[in-house]
Amino acid sequence: MHVVKPGSKVSLRDIDPADTGSYKSSADVEQATQSYLEELNKLQFLLYAESKRALLIVLQGMDTSGKDGTIRHVMSGASPLGVQVKAFKAPHEEELAHDFLWRVHQAVPRRGYIGIFNRSHYEDVLVVRVHDLVPKKVWKTRYDQINAFEKSLTENNVVILKFFLHISKKEQKDRLEERLQDPSRYWKFSMNDVEERRFWGDYREAYEDALSRCSTAWAPWHIVPADKKWYRNLVVARTIVKTLRDQKMEYPPPAIDLTQVKIE
Repeated sequence: MHVVKPGSKVSLRDIDPADTGSYKSSADVEQATQSYLEELNKLQFLLYAESKRALLIVLQGMDTSGKDGTIRHVMSGASPLGVQVKAFKAPHEEELAHDFLWRVHQAVPRRGYIGIFNRSHYEDVLVVRVHDLVPKKVWKTRYDQINAFEKSLTENNVVILKFFLHISKKEQKDRLEERLQDPSRYWKFSMNDVEERRFWGDYREAYEDALSRCSTAWAPWHIVPADKKWYRNLVVARTIVKTLRDQKMEYPPPAIDLTQVKIE
């Protein structure tokens, strides 16, 4: 995993999407990943009980990079009570009538909760840029607006974790072809995903700018090599667990004197 240093310039060509660190296979990480998932379950319960802060997880990546799979696997041990997932699609009429962050702010998790954004406010400096949905002078101002928005959230006890799931164009091709071979996955296949491959270079450039300009001390970007799903899951789970550990959370004291309680 690569944490983008604030102020640095990202080149995705220099980061191998098939990198798995010192691990050689899924068997090498199975036990560690399971251990992190079990600890995440305990930490989530503590987060919910303490109810002093929220954790916002932002997942971005090219089509088929594994946003759905990451949520499904990494949060598999978490309780539905205290976890909310928001998938951001094309904005509808009312959302378009407000500033681009309006719909995002409404989806920020309440204190005690883990919120997961499957795509996010970053689409407004990605797809809108690639497809010229708004003028350049509009989307260029959004980097600073995003940074200010995220800083405001962190100042109000929202911890932000941002993951870019980095896959290769070849791996995307393989995953799209897998969907064509599996009847249970036909519903996930979209010709739009195939057509968007024509803009691979444009999206890479847009992502590099977003990762470079919006990795801050309060909300840094984590670039996760995601060609190997098992490594992706390990890295994301490990990072979430470490982040929650660092919060030094504590269970709240009882609201009454428990020594005086008698249950008959």
